[in-house]
Amino acid sequence: MTKQSLLFIGALALSTVAFASSKSYDVLLTAPTQAGSSQLAAGMYRLQVQGSNAVFTNIDTRHSFVAPVKIESTKKHEQTAVETKTDAGSARITSIDLGGSSETLEFGE
Repeated sequence: MTKQSLLFIGALALSTVAFASSKSYDVLLTAPTQAGSSQLAAGMYRLQVQGSNAVFTNIDTRHSFVAPVKIESTKKHEQTAVETKTDAGSARITSIDLGGSSETLEFGE
């Protein structure tokens, strides 16, 4: 094996570990919704938790939005579920149960 081949294999192994540790969840928002201070358009989003932040990436536009969250340990959730609250006709995410885990993301007021 050449040096270049070994470097390529090493880089591939490291990238695989990095991707494996950042689990993502698909979230469908059927109406414009507030997440923290970010306004999310209706559509499909990929959600990842990075530390104490929820990162929403719009599947169509690839734009990302970050919202601070508090992570609560609860019972294991069968599926990902978004809980919203509507005030004056505007929807706001209050929590998200992460499917396949026992974590719930709590969004601040």
